[in-house]
Amino acid sequence: MIAAITLAACAGNDASEYTFDVAPYVHKGHVVECDAFKAQADAQAVLRADALDPNGLDRDGNGIACPDLPKPADKKPVHRDFMTDVDGAPIIEPFKPSPT
Repeated sequence: MIAAITLAACAGNDASEYTFDVAPYVHKGHVVECDAFKAQADAQAVLRADALDPNGLDRDGNGIACPDLPKPADKKPVHRDFMTDVDGAPIIEPFKPSPT
């Protein structure tokens, strides 16, 4: 079970620990929008915990969730090497059999 993600704040030289409980937001489908978070690092923690992004926190697919939210911020991108639809569900190309 995912309980919390601890992040080192990425703003300036501040290396303080920052903890945010992601459990209410992951593996539940679309349950939250960017405006529900107080800080960008909170949204990023949710994206990091579930890179499929069913909440649509990374609308442009660059790996950064809700970039306009206030600090603390975590601007280290989440690796996302798949395409998603508007709701964050992965887009899987249909299997096309080769012609015989």
